[in-house]
Amino acid sequence: MINTTKDEVATFLYRLHAKISVYDIVYEDDRPKNVQTLADLDILPNERDKVVKNLAVNEYSEGPLEESQHGGGNMWVFGKRVKNEEVYLKITMGIPNNAAICISFHIAEYPMKYPFKKSES
Repeated sequence: MINTTKDEVATFLYRLHAKISVYDIVYEDDRPKNVQTLADLDILPNERDKVVKNLAVNEYSEGPLEESQHGGGNMWVFGKRVKNEEVYLKITMGIPNNAAICISFHIAEYPMKYPFKKSES
């Protein structure tokens, strides 16, 4: 179990947003569940950018996780409410001087945990 701190998540998000502003972000639209989520939520592909750009530390779920298919950058998992659905996002910075990669952008298949979100009890 990795004990990731709020500061580490904040640093990742800061770097991610900086990278996106220069190199953009690409989405793995060859994954059927990612494409199906766009239809299920009735959102356009470019609306995902706003979701990613508005991620917050308290929406962090897990990571960094080892990644080997997209340049070896670590993957980070977040959950975000989009049109009353919990959306699972898995993001990697990808290789230097290229776009960040959103590997997963789909409706969560299981309840997600948020270690930095205060319980709403």
